[in-house]
Amino acid sequence: MRHRKASLKLNRTSSHREAMFRNMVTSLFKHDRIKTTDVKAKELRRWADNLITLAKRNDVHARRQALSILREKEVVHKLFAEANEKYASRSGGYTRIVKMGRRPGDAAPISMVELIFTEGDKKKRTKKKKVAKATAAKRKVAKKTDVKEESRVEETETKKSDTEEAQTDEDDKKAEQISRDVKKVEQVSPDDKAVSSEPDTDSEDADKNENDQTLETVELEASGTEEKQSEDDQKKPETKE
Repeated sequence: MRHRKASLKLNRTSSHREAMFRNMVTSLFKHDRIKTTDVKAKELRRWADNLITLAKRNDVHARRQALSILREKEVVHKLFAEANEKYASRSGGYTRIVKMGRRPGDAAPISMVELIFTEGDKKKRTKKKKVAKATAAKRKVAKKTDVKEESRVEETETKKSDTEEAQTDEDDKKAEQISRDVKKVEQVSPDDKAVSSEPDTDSEDADKNENDQTLETVELEASGTEEKQSEDDQKKPETKE
């Protein structure tokens, strides 16, 4: 029979045990979850449920009772501000215990105590949905921008290819014209060649006539000088006599 055994002693004094659970409850409401041994977790659940019922009352007396248990005023204000939103639909069972295995060293069984939220979960889900919608919208915008950039790149490439094709066509036309001109020159008739050669013969005849005239003048000058020398030679002996 388990008479007069409402709480656990945990091999500690009453003051030590009370201080330990006060610290654990403040850390639980501050961080929303903590890790401890299985026995402490089961006892801590009682403390947390009592404080949440005080917070749901939300009057001055309940706030003072919570301040006598919790170590930090900020945690008390947070608990009383969020209690009606998080735990309004629940009349009990505000915490959850999850087995985590055994602790290395002494192999003590470890559990995680965490608070259960009802409306907070809905808010988180709505936030997740909003974030998902925002990410989807961003992806759509990114896809649109990518499509626009790809279209611009394709337009620039098509323009470059068109300009290159136009240049090649112009070059081909020029080459064809040059080949046509060359063929025309090669296909000139012999009469045209004779006509084209006549001015060359006339220029050659003119050059020959000029050369003949220059030779004649040189010969005349040479003959004149010879006659003068002969006359001088004839005059010299007459003067001696």
